[in-house]
Amino acid sequence: MWGRLYCVIDLKFLRENPDVVRASQVNRGEDPAIVDQLLAADESRRQSIQKADELRSEQKAFGKKIGQAAPEDRPKLLEGSNELKAKVKEAEEAQNAAEAEVTRLQYMLSNVVEGAPAGGEDDFVLVEEVGEIPEFDFEPKDHLELGESLGLIDVKRGAKVGGARFYYLTGDGAFLQLGMLMLAAQKAREAGFQLMIPPVLVRPDIMQGTGFLGQHSDEVYYLPADDLYLVGTSEVALAGYHKDEIIDLSDGPLRYTGWSSCFRREAGSHGKDTRGILRVHQFDKLEMFVYCKPEDAAEQHQQLLQMEKDMLAAMELPYRTIDIAGGDLGDSAARKYDNEAWVPTQGTYRELTSTSNCTTFQARRLSIRYRDENGKAQTAATLNGTLATTRWLVAILENHQQADGSVVVPEALRPFVGKDVLTPKK
Repeated sequence: MWGRLYCVIDLKFLRENPDVVRASQVNRGEDPAIVDQLLAADESRRQSIQKADELRSEQKAFGKKIGQAAPEDRPKLLEGSNELKAKVKEAEEAQNAAEAEVTRLQYMLSNVVEGAPAGGEDDFVLVEEVGEIPEFDFEPKDHLELGESLGLIDVKRGAKVGGARFYYLTGDGAFLQLGMLMLAAQKAREAGFQLMIPPVLVRPDIMQGTGFLGQHSDEVYYLPADDLYLVGTSEVALAGYHKDEIIDLSDGPLRYTGWSSCFRREAGSHGKDTRGILRVHQFDKLEMFVYCKPEDAAEQHQQLLQMEKDMLAAMELPYRTIDIAGGDLGDSAARKYDNEAWVPTQGTYRELTSTSNCTTFQARRLSIRYRDENGKAQTAATLNGTLATTRWLVAILENHQQADGSVVVPEALRPFVGKDVLTPKK
């Protein structure tokens, strides 16, 4: 189903640093025993390769012997050749089985954690809090009540047409989102990113290669008649853009930003955040994606994080940055930072954006390489980060509301929306 599969974790790294990989598994709350199973399978694979190579070499030499033998001796030699041929076939089957077992176990290992705190969802480390939490001298409305009264959001007709967790952005609501995404696209271009509008349907090998068919595969929409997946983020299509290529990083990282609709099943979230547009099945997003040399990945990660912070500042939102614990990382991320904006009616911070360093995990699966200073092909590193998405409207509406039910448009969005203040519809 997947076509050709590439290495997931560098087996040389695994052999030389098994304790590091075991510790990563423990950090994630996953089974460290897989490391030893994979090491044993790798040893078995290498032995099977050696045995098959020896038999093939013996078969080749035996073939020359038959060619040089007298006619009367050949029938007996041919019998031995057939026996050797059967042994070679058996050895090759054993080699294929051993390689399949290595691949199976490799795909059970998530990326090796780099610097993330241990623990689960609640064990993040607070990096900083930015901005002042608003204090209202009136009872604040939530984003849906504001969105409906201002004529920005229509969830009733969204449910009528698409079912639960679908919605319409209407009038100024549509301009508010388009303006936010356009501003993000402009900021990305100024930072050297190439804007793309990528496919939202991708092949299985691309979805698998980016690490989205692991423990969170139940979040993904699959179209069996076409053997295609709907993306939950344009990260998937941007990661697949250079699949099976040797890219040129001699002038620095390649930086792309994808504008697309995204689709998530939200499996397992029944009863959570069902009101409004905080957790929905379809939304728009501007995603940053970077290919770089592994030694540059940590610096690129900080740059993506700063771009997200700058965009949140432009939206005039109070937020906090947290360092996500290993047990809450996706399969492909070695480290991830979330930026969470304050949501007044919930009295808490909620995630608006995140950025992940995936090191060589995705590029190794997708066979994306670059040439080092000696001309040798090396596996690239990949990173991603969200610069704007539909969910941001929740925080924008709630934090900028006024007593009369109006909402002040952030100054940076006014050229796109065409208004300074959104007022309730009569």
